[in-house]
Amino acid sequence: MARLRRPAALLLSALLCFSCAADKKKKKLYIGALFPMSGGWPGGQACLPATQMALQLVNKRTDILPDYELELIHYDSMCDPGQATKLLYDLLYTEPIKVVLMPGCSSVSTLVAEAARMWNLIVLSYGSSSPALSNRQRFPTFFRTHPSATLHNPTRVQLFQKWKWTKIATIQQTTEVFTSTLDDLEERTKEAGIDISVRQSFLTDPAVAVKNLKRQDARIIVGLFYETEARKVFCEVYKEKLYGKKYVWFLIGWYADNWFKIKDPSINCTLEQMSEAVEGHVTTEIVMLNPETVRGASNLTSQEFLTQLMSKLGGKNPEETGGFQEAPLAYDAVWALALALNKTVGPLKAKGHRLEDFNYNNRDITSEIYRAMNTSSFEGVSGHVVFDAQGSRMAWTLIEQLQGGSYKKIGYYDSTKGNLSWYGNDKWIGQGPPADQTVVIEEFRYLSQRLFVSMSVFAVVGILLGIVCLTFNIYNSRVRYIQNSQPYLNNMTAVGCMMALAAVFPLGIDGLHVHRRHFPVVCQFRLWLLGLGFSLAYGSMFTKIWWVHTVFTKKDEKREKRKHLDSWKLYATVGVLLAVDVLLLMIWQIVDPLHITVEKFTREAPKEDLDVLIQPLLEHCSSEKMTTWLGVVYGYKGLLLLLGIFLAYETKSISTEKINDHRAVGMAIYNVAVLCLITAPVTMILSSQQDASFAFASLAIVFSVYITLVVLFIPKMRRLITRGEWQSDAQETVKSGSSTNNHDEEKSRQLERENQELEKIIQEKEERVSELRNQLSERHALRSRKTPSTITQNQNHSFPLLAVTLSDPKSLAPPPGYPAPICDTHPAPQSFSNSSSLYQADSKINVNNCHTSRLQMLYK
Repeated sequence: MARLRRPAALLLSALLCFSCAADKKKKKLYIGALFPMSGGWPGGQACLPATQMALQLVNKRTDILPDYELELIHYDSMCDPGQATKLLYDLLYTEPIKVVLMPGCSSVSTLVAEAARMWNLIVLSYGSSSPALSNRQRFPTFFRTHPSATLHNPTRVQLFQKWKWTKIATIQQTTEVFTSTLDDLEERTKEAGIDISVRQSFLTDPAVAVKNLKRQDARIIVGLFYETEARKVFCEVYKEKLYGKKYVWFLIGWYADNWFKIKDPSINCTLEQMSEAVEGHVTTEIVMLNPETVRGASNLTSQEFLTQLMSKLGGKNPEETGGFQEAPLAYDAVWALALALNKTVGPLKAKGHRLEDFNYNNRDITSEIYRAMNTSSFEGVSGHVVFDAQGSRMAWTLIEQLQGGSYKKIGYYDSTKGNLSWYGNDKWIGQGPPADQTVVIEEFRYLSQRLFVSMSVFAVVGILLGIVCLTFNIYNSRVRYIQNSQPYLNNMTAVGCMMALAAVFPLGIDGLHVHRRHFPVVCQFRLWLLGLGFSLAYGSMFTKIWWVHTVFTKKDEKREKRKHLDSWKLYATVGVLLAVDVLLLMIWQIVDPLHITVEKFTREAPKEDLDVLIQPLLEHCSSEKMTTWLGVVYGYKGLLLLLGIFLAYETKSISTEKINDHRAVGMAIYNVAVLCLITAPVTMILSSQQDASFAFASLAIVFSVYITLVVLFIPKMRRLITRGEWQSDAQETVKSGSSTNNHDEEKSRQLERENQELEKIIQEKEERVSELRNQLSERHALRSRKTPSTITQNQNHSFPLLAVTLSDPKSLAPPPGYPAPICDTHPAPQSFSNSSSLYQADSKINVNNCHTSRLQMLYK
């Protein structure tokens, strides 16, 4: 019996051991994963091996899920949402049940995460950066070990501020991930006072978008697109020459290191062209590999992980392996999931649940997994792993720059603390970081100083000449010849000319000489000196011509009354013209005062190869309604000038002793009017050319003044010098000259009266001769009927009658009150014999001939 009991005991023990072994066999938990092995981001090429490495280590650990084994079921999503939809259907409706889903691309994760809540599935992504995935209401069960793309934006803004850029441009591929990232960037830049001036997007072909960037002078450009589109963009960048020392490109840092060297049949640029176009660009990349030598949950350092990954890849070039940079994130994603599931074992057991009991309708297990994921915190090969309230990974940002064809680390940024760690090894093609836009240097255009000095010299000489003329006129004001030229009006002309010349100085003064706040005073001087100078100089000359025309173009009975016009009326006329100008200028300055305005011209590029443009500026004196005021002033002055020309022309043949220089005044008016009528519109046209405008205006003033002073005063000086008519201090000379001048004037008046009476007598005699000729014709007609002898006899009686009539001395007797003409026996001059039809064809006079001087006066 003892022997039989012993084998039975051994058999029972074996059965118990087998039963225990069967109980200790690990239960499988399945993970459904989508790895993009191709497409816009072929991250699965490195992330899938990293995931498999993590699963092997987790399943070997006895302290993590000792009763469970994690198994991966994966498909190639090609980073295509359409393909991912089909694969998601297969994962959900094909046994076994998956506990967790692990998508890669943002576009695929968006699709999976939005649908997963309907199956109570936790979604853990290792390569999704879309900011839209941070929406907890839309994606309530989503987590990711890849930080949100918005984590790049604080780093970008920090770099913009570091390099003092306030104007940037963006170009994006039209996908949700990049649109959301750009919206977040726009908000952050606005808060920082940075302007996104250009925003371009494209779907597949970036050619038009790149051309728009070039046309709108974009300099600092943020590019958001996948790796395959990046090659297309930079091929167009090379064609448009949108690279070099004037430009900086900011790209996403998760491309392969040699992304621009990969042959792509969709572009027609060579490797050398692509390398030239991408040189110097900056990337912002989430720190995906722990820079410190720390052993985390997997008991591996980051460098040990990379060594094992390289071995797993079979020596494949990391730069040509998609997702190599994100491989640590995929590795840590498995560890985060394993640790979270390990946390749920105890709480689920307390509630009577087990992980293997999970199905798509069990919310309790999902809630426990969610709670465990949300509290995850451990050291991984990618750094410290922790999730925020939106399920996004929080991490540092690595800043790199492509220098000489390879990426160099130039700094780190911790967005949680706002701390920028800078290495100072950034390298630029130019002398430093380029400007965010073409630097515009404002440069005022000033008047040529040589021109200003030259015109000032002419103005000073003209003022000295005016002083000489004024002194001469005042000193000789008692000389009769000067008195007959209205010296006070000439004095006004000289003063007005000097004021006009003085206006040359404020016309040439600009911002180079005075401060801008004092410039309105200069504007006032220009306006008042020119206005009052014109009124005095031209107004006094206009008054002379007006008076001469008024007196000598009226009827005889009114002419005698106007010849003795009082001088005060002349001065009053000048005063009225001056008062009109003063009133007009005062109203102008009160209603719409002059102020400084700055005119901007087309920007100019300097000759040197600098990234700057010159913005020429020119200061003007202006007012709100400058055109209206100039129209009023120019219209009023223009009418005066035209009227002056007309009056000067009408009085060119008139001679008068009261204003003996009116012909010279007329000549001066011609010149002044022509110069002013030409200068006014030309200076308005040339107002934007400071040198030409000033030269034209100042030369017109100088020539007008010089001509006026020379024409009016130089002949007087010459006459007084050559004839010795200078004013003498002795009173006798003054009296003698005055008496002689009075006698000559009286004699001239008497001769004029005699001339008028003789003209009347001649008219009467001509009428008498015409009457006699009519009578003779009648008698000849009556006697033509008689015999020829009778006719001849009658004719002999008729001609003596005519001869007696013509020879009657009484018929040529002077009128009463006039002296008898002095006669002699000299023959009549030739001019007299041809001047009248009173005499016969033999041109002989039967009466005594008159004195030659009186005959000339008779037929003047």
